[in-house]
Amino acid sequence: MAETVDGKKDEADYKRLHSFPLIRHTDMPEEMRVETMELCVTACEKFASNNESAAKMIKESMDKKFGNSWHVVIGEGFGFEITHEMKNLLYMFFGGSLAVCVWKCS
Repeated sequence: MAETVDGKKDEADYKRLHSFPLIRHTDMPEEMRVETMELCVTACEKFASNNESAAKMIKESMDKKFGNSWHVVIGEGFGFEITHEMKNLLYMFFGGSLAVCVWKCS
């Protein structure tokens, strides 16, 4: 019983420690980067248990704000190789191990 309580406490501490967005790579202009990062954090918090809905929210918002052809991948433990338009890529982590990749390719 004590191990379960300690495990949950450790997991909660880990999530609290890693609840900030960590940008791994981006080539976006500063203003676009900040808006995209805030949008990703909002979507991941709103749809914490449904990555597909979070990705859909991010894609639709990016399409409206910055034009069509945005793509979003959210998950843990994936690799990728993409072709993207210059100055339209953001790869970040949120909540510890949740990765978000947003890019434009038309």
